[in-house]
Amino acid sequence: MTTRPVIGISTHLTEATWDSWDRQRAVLLSARYPAIVQAAGGIAFLLPPDAPQRAPEALTRLDALVVSGGPDLHPAYYDAEPHPRTRAVTPERDAWELALLRAALATGLPLLGICRGMQLLNVALGGTLIQHLEQGEAHLGSSKGYGRHAVRPVAGTLLAGLLPEPEVSVPTYHHQAVDRLGAGLTVSAYAEDGTVEAVEGGGFTLGVQWHPEQGEDLRVLQALVGAAVVARAQERSADLLPVLE
Repeated sequence: MTTRPVIGISTHLTEATWDSWDRQRAVLLSARYPAIVQAAGGIAFLLPPDAPQRAPEALTRLDALVVSGGPDLHPAYYDAEPHPRTRAVTPERDAWELALLRAALATGLPLLGICRGMQLLNVALGGTLIQHLEQGEAHLGSSKGYGRHAVRPVAGTLLAGLLPEPEVSVPTYHHQAVDRLGAGLTVSAYAEDGTVEAVEGGGFTLGVQWHPEQGEDLRVLQALVGAAVVARAQERSADLLPVLE
């Protein structure tokens, strides 16, 4: 029987209230993240913040990585002073997710960065961020939740192969964006106003500025799960070679 690939998803570290517990320190994540991984054919494992040096070991248990959305990355990571609108409140999460991304990039583990996750991917590779989109109404959504706008995949990219339409309407909620591109990354989608909406690197390394877990389109997550299956099969074949020889 073919086993489904294990997809790790990073989580929030915050205060939360539930049942009779008021403002407890909590690890949490919208249920939509594991749900879309499961719908795409994977097994979802949640990755709470841990010591950064443990990231390589954690990834040995996974077939792919998703770095989820959340609050702003501290601008010290890209040598910038905080903008008045920057909300960098999770230093443990910042350090952990950057370590996860760097370990995944070093080993070629298939990875997907969603919103904040895409921004961290860019910074992990030496890029910088726009800390606040001054004309960002289309990107930020509203007080009622996520907005929607069109993105335009760039021809010839991995993303364009997954989303071949000239334009795709996506769920969105962000006020920051990629500025200077990280080393080895290519822009693979833009918004109508020129905001970078997706980046990609070697192998299956993809970041999307929108929130696929808030929609019904499974194609990006299905591609990640497919890449995880292929990578696991290749790893097992490599492990068998010494035996066969």
